[in-house]
Amino acid sequence: MIELKNIHKSYGNKAIIQNLDLIIKDNELTCLLGSSGSGKSTILRIIAGLEAAQGDVTIDNKLMNHNNEILIPPHKRNLGFIFQDLALWPHFTVFDNIAFGLKEQKKISTEQIHDKVMEMLSFFDLQEHSDKYPNQLSGGQQQLVAISRSLVLEPKILLMDEPLANLDVKLKRKILDLIKKLKSEFNLTIVYVTHDHKEAFAIADNIIILNKGNIEAIGNVDEIKNSENEFTKYFLEY
Repeated sequence: MIELKNIHKSYGNKAIIQNLDLIIKDNELTCLLGSSGSGKSTILRIIAGLEAAQGDVTIDNKLMNHNNEILIPPHKRNLGFIFQDLALWPHFTVFDNIAFGLKEQKKISTEQIHDKVMEMLSFFDLQEHSDKYPNQLSGGQQQLVAISRSLVLEPKILLMDEPLANLDVKLKRKILDLIKKLKSEFNLTIVYVTHDHKEAFAIADNIIILNKGNIEAIGNVDEIKNSENEFTKYFLEY
């Protein structure tokens, strides 16, 4: 379980998140849904330990952040983070991009690294692309490499920040189906940020609608669709 208590985050004099309380349950896919500036990506970065904030963040009942202090760094939180721009190393092959985190751990042998990476390549049907560079791949293939790079570390939590923003509709649908499959295949808790309610409706167990750092609505797809909250009804029309 991920729990955020009394979270407040400002940049200068501008408050981005205000006194936010939030619980994200284990093994569920939760979508943070909102327009630009709603605070959804900031929340994701706070969970990851990439941003400090006033208040407390706990994961599996362990305190991670406390009152503007990051107590546990990102690499010790057993989570994967997929950025909107994917952040693939352009000078690394597909194989080396996926293997990067394993090599940084320096706890497993070269043979084990090879086996784990090959397992990811096989799962995502990327074997024939292992020696290629990111600029030689399609957008969808790059997305799969980014997901593989996170999953090879066997995280319990996968954080995804607008991961499909640059893909066409057909490819989005394919990757969304894959993300739903990943949750059960890898026993993951997934927190997925998007501004597109159609994406959220396609994959979410729970949806949290944000507006200017505040929660407007929480619920499953049917509850959100039938919400009487005026902002939520207005947001879903666009």
